[in-house]
Amino acid sequence: MALEGALTLASGATLHDVTVAYETFGTLAPARDNAVLVCHALSGDAHVAASADGDGRTRPGWWDAMVGPGLAIDTDRFFVICANVLGGCSGTTGPSSIDAASGTPWGLRFPLVTIEDMVDTQARLLDRLGIDRLAAVVGGSMGGMQALAWGTRYPHRVERVVAVATTARLSAQAIAFNEVGRQAILADPDFRDGDYYASGNPHRGLGIARMVGHITYLSDESMRAKFGRRLRDRTSRAFDFVTEFEVESYLAHQGARFVERFDANTYLYMTKAMDYFDWTTSLPTTGPCLPTFLVLSFSSDWLFTTAESLEIVRLLRERGCAVSFAEIGSPYGHDAFLLEPEGQRMFIEPFLADAGARRDERRAS
Repeated sequence: MALEGALTLASGATLHDVTVAYETFGTLAPARDNAVLVCHALSGDAHVAASADGDGRTRPGWWDAMVGPGLAIDTDRFFVICANVLGGCSGTTGPSSIDAASGTPWGLRFPLVTIEDMVDTQARLLDRLGIDRLAAVVGGSMGGMQALAWGTRYPHRVERVVAVATTARLSAQAIAFNEVGRQAILADPDFRDGDYYASGNPHRGLGIARMVGHITYLSDESMRAKFGRRLRDRTSRAFDFVTEFEVESYLAHQGARFVERFDANTYLYMTKAMDYFDWTTSLPTTGPCLPTFLVLSFSSDWLFTTAESLEIVRLLRERGCAVSFAEIGSPYGHDAFLLEPEGQRMFIEPFLADAGARRDERRAS
């Protein structure tokens, strides 16, 4: 969907003719009060849940275990919206989009974006859809940052906020991992200063960036259980610089798959937006705290730790906000928000039980 008017970014730059790719699931109530916005993580897109394509085949979504009929985010009750973020590479305007002024892809001429810019773009999309208020905003990881920003940037438009496996601001360690990934991309000779679209993605640099990032998504426990020190397709050491450990093969596979579907420039922009995010500076000091918050963390997540989630809780409680918190036991590290649907459901389902239309129905009864 094309947004109306210009979009002014946090950097001061202005974008015209912004297009947002989004998908919806479920039915919007006549009162338009049952909408739930789901925000995706760094490598995600608008396809949050399964749906049939034009040939009638079902295409899996990235959060199928959480979004759908009878699930934690119940599409029998809620009208779920998920939009590819500004700066993305899955249909929303970003560095791979065509710059009308030059007729070529933006590349690194595309202005840097922030998490807040992404949220402002989503708000403009909701305006176009005629939705003034959301029953909830839900997101994990970078999506959780967006959810938090919604709660403070548009508090009158959000009833509930669910922030999963996220942080109020990246730690120095997390920024460091992002920078290593970016440098791998920038150092790839095929990167061509961001103007590689005619020749193809810088596969080596982006693949390495994904490998580095993927390490941060797993826990030591899960890697030890899944791979250990096992060799792949051999019984003895090769005494050569080849891929021989199972964990090496796994990371190489993840990198190869990623470069087939993701844009290297977008990776630069998304990680930089995460680095810039500092929710601690956006909390208002006066006025009512309107949304109610649920913050969830996972015990083995060392990228966005439980301590960081508790910082979010502390900041909200100091502000007088209503907030619930739970740490979910899991061996899966940061990826647990994609792999632990039942653990999340036991908290998210009751948290959303009286949100939106159902709350109004209860009052009417």
